[in-house]
Amino acid sequence: MHETVGEVTRRYLRLVDELLPERVEGLYLVGSVALDDFQPGVSDIDFVAVTKDALTPEDLGAIAGVHHLLRQARPEPAFDGIYVTWDDLARDPAAIKVVPHHDDELFHPAGGTGATPLVWLTLRTRPVAVRGPDGPEVWVDEDAVARWARADLETYWRPWVERQQTLVGRGTMKLADGAVMWGVLSIPRLHRTLATGEVGSKSLAAEYALATFGDDWAPIVREALRLRRGGTQSEEYRRRPLARRRDALDFMAHVLDDALTRHPTP
Repeated sequence: MHETVGEVTRRYLRLVDELLPERVEGLYLVGSVALDDFQPGVSDIDFVAVTKDALTPEDLGAIAGVHHLLRQARPEPAFDGIYVTWDDLARDPAAIKVVPHHDDELFHPAGGTGATPLVWLTLRTRPVAVRGPDGPEVWVDEDAVARWARADLETYWRPWVERQQTLVGRGTMKLADGAVMWGVLSIPRLHRTLATGEVGSKSLAAEYALATFGDDWAPIVREALRLRRGGTQSEEYRRRPLARRRDALDFMAHVLDDALTRHPTP
């Protein structure tokens, strides 16, 4: 575990044990940490915190205070995640009605989309237990993972790509580095999940994309991977920002089409 991850999680546990003693029984890291792809300065720390019973309104107030103090002490990397019970982990996450979560510097007592079959699959196959049993009982259904991945492509990524393709005017001449890295690696990551049934990192998604989609797409995939690893734009794309925008969006659209054609809803 990277030293930054260890420092942030230890600080979080000290705060939560002080403000909410004995309530958080499990703390698991998912996302890039669990997938051996944590990139300092780029990656967030994603977590699943587990309690015995659902959090009360008083508990939720204390949890909000924990995250506020944590952000004051250590603003970066973001420490984002969800609060569920042990019983929640043992069932379909779609059935969970209330999911307290911290995201984008704010704590939300309900709502959110962080409880997903893909997160459950990570907990089942690649758990990083900071507190609690190493192998928690976690519900996993292969068809549910595939349905979720496909739905994410159809309902989130497809509209996002189409919106970017139709934007015109000032400020849309190029995609920001973060958008290039995020889209070019996230979409093939879901393609790989549909193809293999496995959860993988963004860096692994780049390797998969290079092996799967041919040499024509290699420059934009390598660009995204370079940014993912803390690098800067290539000189070629720095000189041609419109080409980078076009290549990124064309690649995302191509992988979307391929994924949805090859892998129909189970």
